[in-house]
Amino acid sequence: MRIVIGSDHAAYQAKQTLIAFLQELGHEVEDIGAYTDEVPADDYLEIGARVSYAVVTGRAERGIAMCGSGVGMSMSTNKVPGARAVLCHNLYTAIKSREHNDANVLVLGSRVTGTDLTKEIVRAWLSTEFGGGRHVPRMALLTGIEEQYN
Repeated sequence: MRIVIGSDHAAYQAKQTLIAFLQELGHEVEDIGAYTDEVPADDYLEIGARVSYAVVTGRAERGIAMCGSGVGMSMSTNKVPGARAVLCHNLYTAIKSREHNDANVLVLGSRVTGTDLTKEIVRAWLSTEFGGGRHVPRMALLTGIEEQYN
């Protein structure tokens, strides 16, 4: 799978660890910044939007955005029409975000979850398929809401 990943300075080290993990799993990874843990690094809001844009335009199949808490990245990633970004701090939300909501961008807080849990969240999120069925009308409704307010 082709995955685009971006972070702010606070999540830079965690992102580097996650890139190596993703590559070990056999994924192709594109890092779109930040490229340092120095403050200020690239603006995380723009990085989050670029992660989502890469996914919705088909440059990547999925995206991962990381900052200290995950909150800022979750806000910016969801500003891109077509992005269905979800902030996950546990396995349950990672799995359900894929099964029920067909999330295409995963947001993580490097200061909230440790390395081992982050890896398990990512593994679960990447391996869980959209459930379809009763969730399909919801996805159409979500797209309709997005179009209504754009």
